[in-house]
Amino acid sequence: MIRRTPFTLKLFTMPEKSYTQPLTLGVDTGSTMIGSAVANEQGHISYLSEVKIRNDIATTMKARAKARRNRRNRKTRYRKARWLNRRNSIKTGRFSPTMRSKIEAHLREIRFVQALLPISAIVLETGTFDLHALKNPEVLQKKWLYQRGINYGFANTKAYVLTRDGYQCQHCQGESKDQHLEVHHIVFRSQNGSDEERNLLTLCKTCHDGLHAGTVILKKPGKRKGNLAHATQMNSIRVQLLQQVEGAEETFGFVTKEHRFLAGLPKTHTNDAAMIATRGNQPLFQVKTVLAKKCVSDGDYQQTKGVRSERRIPTGKIKGFRKFDKVRHRKQEYFIKGRMSTGYVILMGIDGEKVDLKPIPKFEKMKRVSARSSWIMQQRIMGRSSYSPI
Repeated sequence: MIRRTPFTLKLFTMPEKSYTQPLTLGVDTGSTMIGSAVANEQGHISYLSEVKIRNDIATTMKARAKARRNRRNRKTRYRKARWLNRRNSIKTGRFSPTMRSKIEAHLREIRFVQALLPISAIVLETGTFDLHALKNPEVLQKKWLYQRGINYGFANTKAYVLTRDGYQCQHCQGESKDQHLEVHHIVFRSQNGSDEERNLLTLCKTCHDGLHAGTVILKKPGKRKGNLAHATQMNSIRVQLLQQVEGAEETFGFVTKEHRFLAGLPKTHTNDAAMIATRGNQPLFQVKTVLAKKCVSDGDYQQTKGVRSERRIPTGKIKGFRKFDKVRHRKQEYFIKGRMSTGYVILMGIDGEKVDLKPIPKFEKMKRVSARSSWIMQQRIMGRSSYSPI
């Protein structure tokens, strides 16, 4: 047995004759979820999976950088700065850790399916996003706005806001007689406020100081940062997949949507992947389960706890169990979320949500099904929206 989920056996001897059929792998690419399906020429679906990609890498790296900066300020006060000598930051074709993780998640899923089934063709659903149009839809009717945006003719956004407001405080309308003007973020940047002109307002220094002191209250609504990160990432993921997946065909979301509508299927990642794999034909589902996968980190950055980090957090095994190991408890399969030195375990589903079990499970009451890896997987019944076990 090579793999328990999905159940895979390896033959000791190869048969003299093998009979295989051409299979097509359809991949619904994404920045948060990947859907994949395998179909034959008759449209029979023999494999379905959903992969949840990591989106926490940037957050964890910022926390790590914050802790490192604090530590080095205390322990290496007079050491010469060495932050401009990083080879990785100047190498060509470099991607951020988040992008590397997402691209590799797609490639790994493709390799995973190819190791199970004789795939003869791969179809990728990709998308190209116009970030300018997403931010300002008016450019679709007025093409000249691509070259002449809001800041056209001004040195920067600050100069535009001052001109827009007539170089006058928008709170007191010049009653304070203060000539010192400030361009203020209505929603503070510390609260994820945007740097766009819709979140900027001209205030005199008197009103600006009063605002931060709490004596002045603005009633004008601001704007938080819009999230175009996923659209930007998908533009790069598309290029890398078409370059690295040899012989891959490309299709687009509007084509898949029309095919799915004609087939009468609801919108899910697996249904999209099935329509991609069948190239628009009606899919016939031979499998009733979906292989749910979730990418997880190889380890935890935090190694210690306590006021002065005096207590080390065990990263290895405790009584034969590690974090994210799949275990069987009360005839159900769970994943280990946390461990206690007293022998108790916190269990979770594949969605990462804690499972409340009474009494709290102990190591001796469960059996390890499989060791952890950089993704966890579990079979679930088709049609269920959540990652619930069979």
